[in-house]
Amino acid sequence: MDGFLEYVPGDSFLHRLNPVTKIAFAIMFAIACFCTGNLVFLCLMLALGLALAASCSMMRQTLGLMKAVLAFSLVLAVLLLLTTPKGDLLVELPWGYIGSDSILAAVVTVIRLEAAAIPLFLTFYVTKMTDLSNSFVKVLHVPYRYAFTFASTVHFIPVFMNDMRGIMEAQTARGVEFDQGGMVRKIRLMVPLCVPLLVSSVRKTNSSAIAAEVRGFNLRTRESGYKRYPMTGADWAVIALGVVVLAVAIALGLL
Repeated sequence: MDGFLEYVPGDSFLHRLNPVTKIAFAIMFAIACFCTGNLVFLCLMLALGLALAASCSMMRQTLGLMKAVLAFSLVLAVLLLLTTPKGDLLVELPWGYIGSDSILAAVVTVIRLEAAAIPLFLTFYVTKMTDLSNSFVKVLHVPYRYAFTFASTVHFIPVFMNDMRGIMEAQTARGVEFDQGGMVRKIRLMVPLCVPLLVSSVRKTNSSAIAAEVRGFNLRTRESGYKRYPMTGADWAVIALGVVVLAVAIALGLL
């Protein structure tokens, strides 16, 4: 996915929300997805996530995310099918069987992971990392060094992915064929690339640390930032929606 976790400018409703509101709603949304196994509710949550993506013109990035999550969730679904016999017998296995409830549980797993991931990743697409870390400090009174560490970790993910892409393109220009052969061959070709990636990562991390030190990182306090992040009526409404969604999920989970 090009531009993975990179901020996309815009003026949508999600873009204008307080960064704390966005991350709080995304967390409540994800927790709600794991509080119940109700298939109808999870489908509605997935539809809501897609609607949020469409509202801020992030469908391309969201579909790319869903494709990546689908590959991981299908592995979990297959393991669940093969190791958790439930319901009426459909396929008999040497160590058990695949039941009707096993298939339902596998489908729930896939939809749950897809739905839970969308709002979390949308938060990073519609929020600048500086605003996210500064709002943590201003609104939640999180110590700046912890907020900076979190923002830097997320920031470096697309940086390292771009570095890896550049290294692979350089190797491709030298005749290495990454698109040929099976998975084992691809992994064998990728392992040596970790060395230049590690060297590049260490250099970038060291440069960032020096830059932060020169700019007075140790002197930074909650009052140092000039930008304010007030909570508006829309922010409180979104948080209330998140609480309602979480409460409904918990209630369904207890049934």
